[in-house]
Amino acid sequence: MAAPERRGGELRRGGPGPLARVRGYFRLHAQNLLGSLGRLARQPLASLLTVAVIGIAMALPAGLDVLVTNARALSAGWASAVDFSVYLEPGQPLARAETLAAEARGHADVVAVEVISADEALAQLSQFTGMQAALEALSDNPLPHTLVVRPRPGLSAEAVGRLADGFETLEGIDLVQLDTAWVERFLAIVDIARRASGIILLLLGFAVVVIVGNTIRLDIENRRSEIEVMKLIGGSDGFIRRPFLYGGLWYGVIGGLLAVVFNASALLALAGPVQRLAGLYGTDFALQGPGLSGLGMLVGGGALLGWLGAWVATSRHLRDIEPT
Repeated sequence: MAAPERRGGELRRGGPGPLARVRGYFRLHAQNLLGSLGRLARQPLASLLTVAVIGIAMALPAGLDVLVTNARALSAGWASAVDFSVYLEPGQPLARAETLAAEARGHADVVAVEVISADEALAQLSQFTGMQAALEALSDNPLPHTLVVRPRPGLSAEAVGRLADGFETLEGIDLVQLDTAWVERFLAIVDIARRASGIILLLLGFAVVVIVGNTIRLDIENRRSEIEVMKLIGGSDGFIRRPFLYGGLWYGVIGGLLAVVFNASALLALAGPVQRLAGLYGTDFALQGPGLSGLGMLVGGGALLGWLGAWVATSRHLRDIEPT
């Protein structure tokens, strides 16, 4: 039993107090954390190759997720895709179109009706097709007056179809065009891409664990003699494992940061062309990044995968090393 000792006028038993032990614990972890980073810095080429592979493996599913997110944001602006067009018979007066529009606005399942006169339709056709000279050469306007009907949000496809069929029975209507199949196909493709990104995320996440685990395994083999000495003087597996776990953590964090850089560079390179293409279609759509939460998840996920790979490697290989 340790003899009591007097320090600062107080009688105290030997050995560090609880506060000192807590400080020592965190000090030891901080030393291992910084020491692991220093060990990576002393092998710059090997460390760079490892974190580059991890960064690419993490950037691929993250980039696909950003692509799917932007596709969903783009499709969210296609509420008018469920609109349908009602074409009047040639020769019908504009007053008939206005009357039909007024009647349609009173329908419970219709929220808006836009009337496009034949002259407006011809002007739009001339603007968007560049065939102004050819259209001006026509003696008569061949386009009919048109109603663009927007159904109430939340209507099923069957209900929208019945609503469109009701317009076909009205007097003076030539054609009702309802085409939402392409939107449904696009959304189905987006859903497939989102599921594919999840599968790719799992596969490449497993690949990151394998990469880090193999790197830590090689590090363990290179330090085999040092580990044997540490075990010989009483070092526990937990004490020996800790620097390797922090090494895997650093691999994952730096790889995640590289993935952020890769994705940001790709978005920056694509932003200009996408904006020009959107301008040609008359929209102000712009690519959206993953945001701070997405970036945090990418770096945090890299740290978790790196730690997991190091834990698997150390749990497997440290047991095989015993002092002789």
